[in-house]
Amino acid sequence: MTEQETPPKGPPVVRMKPKAEARAIRHGFPWVYADELVTDRRTQGLAPGALAVLEDGERRPLGLVTVNTRSKIIARMLDRDPEAVVDRDWFAARIGRALAHRARLYPQPFYRLIHAEADGLPGVVIDRFGDVAVIQPNAAWAEALLEPLVAALVSVTGVTTVIKNGSGRARGLEGLAEEMGVVHGPAVNGPLSVPMNGATYMADLMGGQKTGLFFDQRENHAFAARLAKGARVLDVFSHVGGFALAALAGGAESALAVDASAAALDLAGQGAKASGFGERFATRQGDAFEVLEALGAEGARFDLVICDPPAFAPAKPALEAGLRAYERIARLAAPLVAPGGYLVLCSCSHAADLQAFRNASARGIGRGGRRAQIIHTGFAGPDHPVLPQLAESSYLKALAFRLDG
Repeated sequence: MTEQETPPKGPPVVRMKPKAEARAIRHGFPWVYADELVTDRRTQGLAPGALAVLEDGERRPLGLVTVNTRSKIIARMLDRDPEAVVDRDWFAARIGRALAHRARLYPQPFYRLIHAEADGLPGVVIDRFGDVAVIQPNAAWAEALLEPLVAALVSVTGVTTVIKNGSGRARGLEGLAEEMGVVHGPAVNGPLSVPMNGATYMADLMGGQKTGLFFDQRENHAFAARLAKGARVLDVFSHVGGFALAALAGGAESALAVDASAAALDLAGQGAKASGFGERFATRQGDAFEVLEALGAEGARFDLVICDPPAFAPAKPALEAGLRAYERIARLAAPLVAPGGYLVLCSCSHAADLQAFRNASARGIGRGGRRAQIIHTGFAGPDHPVLPQLAESSYLKALAFRLDG
């Protein structure tokens, strides 16, 4: 090295407070909260999503993190190696590892490819629909490094189109604007057909909820289908026909899908027709609570009722109100179940753990005048892995009850 040359400058260093507990980070917890980090002027000056080496209170390196001082989660662990270089090759290694797992599970390329922290890409969700991938960069670092991320995604998977879905609550918490558009390849014209559990689903990747389809319920759809042979089925909060189409593929006599969105129900109808179930499928648009009350007043009865609402308790402040909503759903749905029939209740709320959701559901069933036994507890499918150290990565619960005569 000559006198004119200077050594290469590495990433900045951020440090946990002396009394902050670094043990959890060493044992795999991926987040550092704002009150655990020394936020001096230099740290405050870091751009949202900047990379930095995280040290404990005694200046021992813990790994490479991404920093966003605008977020309550001020740092997210990217790599245990503090000297890691986050480039296209780094992304390709993470995506390749995730792809190997999904390819073993599913014969066709329709699945969640990247499930955020559990797949080593904090705040990043990627769903694959054959040759199209939808990416949700829900953290500032992923937004900043979107170009090498997309390049690695295309290289590893061979997808020809990548859609950026920059919407949702998580981006707002990171200080990111909502954006939607194609970031690689040709645009997608119209909904895509997705084969799953013997049915064909229609996914609107540009205008639908989340990434267009809820892959996380695949295993729960399949279990419900086992209960559906010869059954009259009611699917509430149906979206694009989630449980209803799987039930029809499982031999249901009929299925009624209920949702507030006319567009979602139209896609559900297209899926039923494409699956060959059109004559056994019907829809009813409206507020789910009001439709449940109306069906009760009409004396309607079904052999299998499924309620899969949106997250009523997305965060702790909404927990009590959310649990009351889950209880109300159970109370209104239980009387609609024929003697000896089944009721499947779902929750995708992070803040409501399994026990709290189970208790709320049981209270609602009791208030609806029924007694029940739990026959099955379901979770998200294996393409939605759980990081053991992060309870928030285990969010989906599905409870199947058999109701008394």
